[in-house]
Amino acid sequence: MARIGTTDLDVLPLNLGGNVFGWTADEQASFAVLDAFVEGGGSFVDTADVYSEWGPGHEGGESEATIGRWIAARGNRADVVIATKVGKLSTRRGTSRAVVRAAIDDSLKRLGTDYVDLYYAHEDDRETPLEETVAALGEVVADGKARYVAASNFTPERLAEALRIADELGVARFVALQPHYNLVHRGEYEGPLQELAVREGLGVLPYSSLASGFLTGKYRDGSPAVDSPRAGSAGRYLDDRGRRVLAALDAVAAAHGTSVTAVALAWLRVQPGVVAPIASARSVEQLPDLLAGARLDLADDEVTALSDAAA
Repeated sequence: MARIGTTDLDVLPLNLGGNVFGWTADEQASFAVLDAFVEGGGSFVDTADVYSEWGPGHEGGESEATIGRWIAARGNRADVVIATKVGKLSTRRGTSRAVVRAAIDDSLKRLGTDYVDLYYAHEDDRETPLEETVAALGEVVADGKARYVAASNFTPERLAEALRIADELGVARFVALQPHYNLVHRGEYEGPLQELAVREGLGVLPYSSLASGFLTGKYRDGSPAVDSPRAGSAGRYLDDRGRRVLAALDAVAAAHGTSVTAVALAWLRVQPGVVAPIASARSVEQLPDLLAGARLDLADDEVTALSDAAA
């Protein structure tokens, strides 16, 4: 188990991404994935109010509502750690006090609970004074509607400022950070942001942990997936560097008798500050590789080989 920053939340080091629930995974598939995740020892589920506003006919909140119905059906709220976010939904945009107060109530209603364990500012709202955002999130904790608050998509400078403001105001400070980080997307987190997170004891929970599927090994030269319209952004990593990374992943995976997916998550897990990478599964069949990544221990030379291949 791993502890999220300075909290008392201990979780399997895998954060199940909820962006697919109610979207590419219908309710039956979503319930099956959530059930299998819990049966496999997982407890930490990540969602956001904006998931999946982008879907045809969707208005946002589909993921939260799906998770809420699952919790109600299983009666297991006390056994799961739920994180959700505010700031990107078109009808609840930004992190002003008014938006935060309305958005948390909306999320709690959809989730069918009176609190969430972790509540994120989904992005840095530059239109709202940081003091207002920090104070508003602090109120959410003071009101008992969230146990802890966290930040996603903040620069090191703005994150440091938010932490300073929270301390000055005497309100709940961010305990976790959700950056875009994986084996082939490293520059955004490694450096000042990583140093700040480690210094301040923030639990780092990277999103896009598998680089849009590229780090599953599915996207290779000559593979049907590369030409698939669903390949999306994964194909952009298939360059000389990407091929080096896949070769290194293949070698480590073969040595452990496991999948490329598991190795990519295991590498991420041991990076400074990282607690639990976020990864999604549309079906139960995709879940075992993710769970394996939460438990696979790599040798130091394997971690170095992977890092060097992706340098």
